[in-house]
Amino acid sequence: MKWSSGFDLRPSVPMLCLALVLGIGAVSWVWLRGVHAQNRQGRLAHLCAFTLFLCFDLVLFGAFTRLSDSGLGCPDWPGCYGFVSPLGAGVDIDAAHQLMPQGPVSWAKAWIEMIHRYAAMTVGFLILILFIETWREGRKQGRRGVGENKPMGAQLWCASLSLLWVMLQGLFGALTVTSKLFPAIVSLHLLGGMTLLVLLVIQWRVYAGWVGSLNVLSIFAPEPAVDRAEPTASKANRLGWGGWLLLGACALLIQLALGAWVSTNYAVLACQTFPLCQEQWWPEMNFSQGFELWRPLGLTALQEPLVFQALTAIHYAHRLMAYAVFLVLGILSVRVYTSGHRKAALVLVGLLLLQFLSGLSNVVLDWPMIGAILHVAGASALVITLTWMGLGYLETRRREASTGHAPQSLHAS
Repeated sequence: MKWSSGFDLRPSVPMLCLALVLGIGAVSWVWLRGVHAQNRQGRLAHLCAFTLFLCFDLVLFGAFTRLSDSGLGCPDWPGCYGFVSPLGAGVDIDAAHQLMPQGPVSWAKAWIEMIHRYAAMTVGFLILILFIETWREGRKQGRRGVGENKPMGAQLWCASLSLLWVMLQGLFGALTVTSKLFPAIVSLHLLGGMTLLVLLVIQWRVYAGWVGSLNVLSIFAPEPAVDRAEPTASKANRLGWGGWLLLGACALLIQLALGAWVSTNYAVLACQTFPLCQEQWWPEMNFSQGFELWRPLGLTALQEPLVFQALTAIHYAHRLMAYAVFLVLGILSVRVYTSGHRKAALVLVGLLLLQFLSGLSNVVLDWPMIGAILHVAGASALVITLTWMGLGYLETRRREASTGHAPQSLHAS
C-alpha cells in the first residue's frame, strides 16, 4: 500500500481552537438545558445523551460525505490545503476542479468534508469533557465515601474507554483521507463509528444509574396487563430471550461489516433487481477478488482492475446475510413481545421494516441518496437498540439473581 503525504499540520492549532469554541458552545447549551437536573451527575447524563445524539448525526453525515464523493474534497488532513476552512483554500480548490471537473475536489465537496471534520471535532471535545467531569465528580464521591462511586468506578472506566476510542476513530479518519479511501481503512472507520455509538449508550446507561433514576428510552416497561403475582420461575422463563439477543447482535455485527465493505467498494448497484440478482438466484461471482481485504479501491493487490464479478460477490454476500439477520431479529422481536415488552418489540420490528425498504430502494431505484442515508440510520438505530436491550437484560438478570424476584421492568437503572 502506498500512503499519501496528506498530513499538513499547519492548521492544527487553529483547528483545535475551533474545536474548543464549538465544544464550549455545545456544553453550555446542554448545561443550560439541564438546569433542572438536581446535581452535576444529572447534567453529565444529559451531556452524554446529547453526545450520543450528535454522534448518531455524525455517522449519518459521514455516510452523506461518502455517498456524495466528498471524502477527498480536502485531500489533506486536518485542514483543507493547509487552511482551517475552504475559504482560505480557494486557489487550490479552483485549480484542482479545473484540472478534473468531475474529480473529487470542488467547493461543495470541500465544505461537506470540512463540516464533517468540524462535527467530529465537536464530538471528540464533548467526550473529553465527559471524561474530565466524570473524573472530578468521581473524586468528590470517593472523598465523601458515597456508595461505590469512587474515582476508578464504572463511570470513569466508561468515560476513559470512550475517550480512547474517539481518539482512535480520529486516527482512522485521518488515514481515510491520506490513504485515498483505501477500502479496509474506510470500512474500519465506519465500524469504529458504530462502536462509538455502543460505548456512548453504555456510558449513558451507567450515568443513569449514577443519578439514581433517569427515565429515558423506557421501551422496556412491560404492559400493565402483566400478572405481578406470576411465579418467579415463570417470570424468569419469560426473560429467556438472551440467547437470541446475543445471536442477533453477532449477526448484526457481521452484517455491518459486510455493509461497510459494500459501501466502501461502491458495490450497491452490482445487483439492481430483487430478489434475483442479474436475473439469477446465484449470479457469477468472484469471492477471492471481492474479499481480498488489503488492496486499493477498484484494484486487486496486484494493481489489476477489480472485475465486476467481484463487486457482485460483495453485494450478494451482504444480501444473503440480511436474510439471516431478519430471521434472527424477527424471532427475537417475537420473544421480546411475548415476554411482555411490547414497545421494545415494536421498535425492533419498525427498524427491520425501515432497513428492508431502504435497502430495497437502493437496489431498484439506483441508489438514491435519501434511501442510502436512511439505510445507515436504520443500521445505527439497530445498534443502539440492541445495545440498550442487552444492558437492560443484563441488569434484569443481575437484580433477579440478587433479590430472588423478577423485576417489574427491564428499564432498571
